Amino acid sequence: MDTTTDTTTPTLSGTPTAAPAPKRPSAARIRLIDSATRLFYEEGIHTVGVDRIIDEAGVTRATLYKQFGGKENLVLAYLRNEDEILRGLFADAGAAVADPADLVDAVIDGIAADIRLRHTRGCPFINAAAEYPDAEGAVRRLIDEHREWFRSTLQTVAEQAGLESPADVAASLVLLRDAALVGGYLDGDERVTPAFERTARAVVAGHRPR
Repeated sequence: MDTTTDTTTPTLSGTPTAAPAPKRPSAARIRLIDSATRLFYEEGIHTVGVDRIIDEAGVTRATLYKQFGGKENLVLAYLRNEDEILRGLFADAGAAVADPADLVDAVIDGIAADIRLRHTRGCPFINAAAEYPDAEGAVRRLIDEHREWFRSTLQTVAEQAGLESPADVAASLVLLRDAALVGGYLDGDERVTPAFERTARAVVAGHRPR
């Protein structure tokens, strides 16, 4: 029996055709997003102008506008990149553990590592929301979508681990992560990260079946 994976996709005519390969972003686009990510996160979105970004990325103004059409679309690309990284970390954690209960611990460990090593100046989504007060704007809608994904993913993890009231567990972990990212920036991760881990594990332990 042939077990080769079929990589074709059907067409409306019924004739299969090869699935198109995903389009790789251009090197200029990658440099712009990388530069914007560093500058927006370290210095603030409204503080950093277009000229600073194109100088950092080593591209022309025309290239930026060709790739993104303007600064707000670059802001959206920056936040989507942050979202994709976090989704990838969750996917990697899920692939690395077999027991759903271990995944809960892996998620807490991952959040603690993020506070300590990567997001040392607070949550990029909370920071962006503070600069974009219009709740109906494109930036805030993207932030809302990200936070809803994060909350629902935590709820699924809690459900699979057999925790009681998984929605409450998810809400508590979101709240603790928000506070820890802000607190880690203001008070230092040496003080905040252990408190986050201790409190998060207490939340999980309090919802284990008795």
